[in-house]
Amino acid sequence: MLFAYAVTALASAAGVWARAVPNPIEVMKRTHVAGSVITKCSKSGVLALAYDDGPYQYTSSLVDTLNTAGVKGTFFFTGTLYGCIYNQRAAVKKAYDNGHQVASHTWTHPHMGSMSAGAIQSEMEKVEQAFVNIFGRKPAYVRPPYLETGGQFLNVMRQMNYTVINDDIDTGDWNNQSPSSSEAMFTRAGAGGQGHIPLMHETYQSTVTTLTNWLINWAKTNNLKIVTVAECLDDAGGMYKQGTFTGNGASSC
Repeated sequence: MLFAYAVTALASAAGVWARAVPNPIEVMKRTHVAGSVITKCSKSGVLALAYDDGPYQYTSSLVDTLNTAGVKGTFFFTGTLYGCIYNQRAAVKKAYDNGHQVASHTWTHPHMGSMSAGAIQSEMEKVEQAFVNIFGRKPAYVRPPYLETGGQFLNVMRQMNYTVINDDIDTGDWNNQSPSSSEAMFTRAGAGGQGHIPLMHETYQSTVTTLTNWLINWAKTNNLKIVTVAECLDDAGGMYKQGTFTGNGASSC
């Protein structure tokens, strides 16, 4: 009787312990999300094409270019920077449906480092709701506007379980750098070591056409696989928060 009780107690304690100790994969994921700002891929042999500030008039054609090349990109979308995201609903869903990563670039593209925690959370939740309304998922990745991560930003991202992405190559397209100047940056950086996560903007036609096509060819020449940001971090299954969600019917900003 005493032996049976001891076995039962031990099993019960083991069960409590098992529940108390997080799954190692989940521990790695939470650390990955909250611990630091990520600027490069976690492995070699890859290139993560990442575009900010959309959706915009070039989104659909950019998806077509990537599809034709058989590669996947990452779109860091805003809610209202270049018009209301719902006005580009078809392009946003097209990117998602074709297996590209759709991630957050905040709702209004503000300077997040000077905002309160509540205001930061609201920015993120509005993007989440828009994505849910358009394709039923919530993003798990964000690239902050202006690459600013100060103030309460990282604390809120930790609480909301977001992976924070910056860059290791700034193409300078936002600063009137020509595609040839941007191309030279990749040539100088080289194709060795951990894969690049560049800062690019899909709001510039020269980036969408000239630079993107050059990068596709550059990657092929250097035996690099073009992947999503999540894939380049060995987190292909973590692009979105778990589950699907019901939209609230909103169709305007």
